Parts: sequence; structure tokens; C-alpha cells
Amino acid sequence: MTRLLASAAAFCLAGAVAAPADTVTLRVLGQPVGSGLIQQQKEQPFFERFAETSGMDVAVEYLPVDVAGIPDTDGMRVLRTGLFDIVSVRGPQVSRDEPAMLGLDLVGLNPDFESGRANAEAFLPVVDAAVQKRFNAKLLGVWPAGPQVVFCKPEIGSLADLEGLKVRVGDQSAAAFVGQFGATGVPLPFGEVQQSLARGVVDCAITGPSSANSGGWPEVTTTVLPIALQLAMNGYAINLDTWNALEPAQQDQLQAAMDTLVSDIWTYSEELYTDAMNCNTGQEPCTHGTPYALTAAPVSDADLAAVSQALVGSSLPAWTAQCNAVTPSCEADWMATVGAKLGL
Repeated sequence: MTRLLASAAAFCLAGAVAAPADTVTLRVLGQPVGSGLIQQQKEQPFFERFAETSGMDVAVEYLPVDVAGIPDTDGMRVLRTGLFDIVSVRGPQVSRDEPAMLGLDLVGLNPDFESGRANAEAFLPVVDAAVQKRFNAKLLGVWPAGPQVVFCKPEIGSLADLEGLKVRVGDQSAAAFVGQFGATGVPLPFGEVQQSLARGVVDCAITGPSSANSGGWPEVTTTVLPIALQLAMNGYAINLDTWNALEPAQQDQLQAAMDTLVSDIWTYSEELYTDAMNCNTGQEPCTHGTPYALTAAPVSDADLAAVSQALVGSSLPAWTAQCNAVTPSCEADWMATVGAKLGL
């Protein structure tokens, strides 16, 4: 970690552009380039034009996390160090450091974008409070990478066929879920998944169709089971020292700009899902991705029921045990917000 941060620090120093004394400089650690179109078409262009879109006198130094060579699991730690001012945190990956993040997107909680946005808004203040306390950072907003589905190298016809297989998962909630079917959840950084599938390190992997397309997963898999397990909530957070150094008017400008980006990504993520599924399975229209010829396994009523029941059956109990160990009020806070909204 020390070596990686030193390397990133060298980049920031080398890439720094002289700015007037009153110009705000923001160092931004972004999503992996390999994760796909949200990073390439929305996030990076937004930060490259940040002065224009925010109205702030600001110079932004933007660096994707995979280019920086920093593991995407270290987003919260990077924020706490202050090396980067804003980090595009990958929710499933950083949930190992901050379990409250996973409460936004447990398996079975968000079957669609509408419910996902409502649940995220309900629990976001709780997550923000935890992040401020433990990582000296403030959440600026969260957004979904898109419905997380199952890609497999061996042909599968249902979730039951995962028995005995090794499945790449993004977080503990997904690991608990696939474990119900006799599969072993294996955490892997996104950039390592394609080769791991090719070499048989894992048999299946879970991600969104657009990210899988960008990462070339259909080149080394045969089947996709298009059942939405999670939405993969990511977000933007700013170091509190950086935030507190801004004038109130600058804080308002920055938050308004980030609100616009987050809202744009919510809409774009939904658009990408259908198009990417078409691309991965050789259907038309395929506008944004590379065409492949995966087999789309039919989603059965049994599989839908399994995902629906997973919230109370596996993902919620597994998560609350972990989250309460870090923040004793975690489960109670979730039940008072999202749980109350769901009538649990």
C-alpha cells in the first residue's frame, strides 16, 4: 500500500499544473478504465471539464485507479490519507473496509433501478456518517454500475448449476448468496477476472453486462444468466479536510455539479444494461459495445424467488453481523430506514 501510494503521489507531483493561488486544485482518483463506458463516457469527461460544469475556479488532476496501480479495494484508505481529494469509490470492493456501504445494495434488495434509488436515498445519511467518522471523508452521492448478472465459462441453465463452481464476487453479500447453491465466492479485482476465467481460476463471475463487455468477459465464457442480484452501488467521496477548506459557496457549486453527474449516471446505467445484454448475446440493437454470441440462460421462477428471498435469508443476516462488529448501531439504523420502508 505504501509503495502504491508513493507511486500515485509521484504522478500527482509530476502532473501538477501551476495554478493561481486562489485556484482550487482537486486530485481525483477515478473508476478503472477497464470497467467500461460509465468511466469512459461520463466520469472522465465530467472531471476534465469540471471547471466549466461547476462554475468553480478549479484545476482537476484526474487519474483512473487502475492506471494509478492502486487496488480498487483501497478507496477509503486513500481518502483518509488525503493523497487524493475525491475518490470514485467502488462500493462492493470498499465494503470490506466500510461495511455500511454494502447496506445500500444487499443481494435481493434492489431488483430494479427505481427501488435501488429509493433505498440508496434512505440509507445514504447513515453511510455518510460512518464514512465521515472512520475515514475523514464525505459522500457526495452514489450511483449504480448496473444490474449484476452471472457469466460462466461452463454452460449453466439456472442458479442451481453453480454447485461446486468458483464464482468471482464483488462483496460478502454476493458470496453468501452463491454459497446457498454450493458455490464458492472468490473476491477478485475487476482487472484480473478475464484472465482468471480463461485460466480456470474461477468458473463464473458476477458483474454488469456493460462492464463484462468492456472487459472482454464474453471471449472466455459461454453463458450469461441475466438475473439481477445487485445494482453495484458506487459513489463519490471527498476528503473532509479538502471539503472544509472550501468556502460555503464553493461547497454548493461542487455538490451541485456532483449531483448532476450522479443523476446522469443513474440514467445512463439503465440505458447501457439493455444495449450491453444485446451485444453480449449477439442481438440488435448493439450500439455501445462489441458483439458476442453468449447464450442467455432463461430465468426461472425458482431463480427469481431465490433472489427475492435472499435479502432476509442470507445477505441481510451475513451483512448485519459484519457491520455491527464495526458500527454497533448498523443493523438498527438500516432497519429504521430501509427496513422500515420495506415493512420488515
